[in-house]
Amino acid sequence: MPYRRLPNTDAARIKALKTAIEKAENTDYKELQITTTTLSESKIVLNQFEILCSRYRRMHDIQVKANKTFQGKVKNARMYISHFVQVLYMCVVRAEIKESQLEYYNLQDLNMVVPDLTSHELILEWGNNIIEGENLRISKGGVPIYNPSVAKVNVMFSLFKDGYKTQKLHQKSTLRVLDEVAAYREKVDKVIFDIWEEVEKSSLKISAEKRLDRNREYGIVYYYRKGEIAE
Repeated sequence: MPYRRLPNTDAARIKALKTAIEKAENTDYKELQITTTTLSESKIVLNQFEILCSRYRRMHDIQVKANKTFQGKVKNARMYISHFVQVLYMCVVRAEIKESQLEYYNLQDLNMVVPDLTSHELILEWGNNIIEGENLRISKGGVPIYNPSVAKVNVMFSLFKDGYKTQKLHQKSTLRVLDEVAAYREKVDKVIFDIWEEVEKSSLKISAEKRLDRNREYGIVYYYRKGEIAE
């Protein structure tokens, strides 16, 4: 015997509700297989769920588009910080800057290796270290490094920080709406379950073949186990 299974995607949930509602609205009142109470609730639930899903798609699209712009800012910040550190190390090798002054940048324990900049958090950490370190060294009478200058590094780093904060806000907003969608799925699934239960109970007295076809008109999806033949 075939068995039914509730939808497992939001698109399938919406389709199931729409199918049942459309079938009910085009059926004579006396032949309805679901109660008017269930039909009314299904319309309310469908409307709210579509609004939530639409809002999530909109927020997700905004986040994706903003991320494309942000990735350029990440690339620039990483490149300028890396280049600055490399120039700083060359100045140390040429004895233009004392090796002990690497402490200003928290670079004293890296053995003249460019710090890890693979994550956003590490870019934030080292961007601050490099900018603060260079400003401290200059305030003590040191000659500024050029090509790139700390001012240029600071511009790229500031753009990165602003983009990072914006992305965090987008992610937070998207996740909040996604949580609302996830929480509402329980109500949607319950309404679909109630519809299917009422539909199946109302058609118990007719033959199995006609019963399955009739129930499918309300959106019930039947599956056959391995080895079974569809009726």
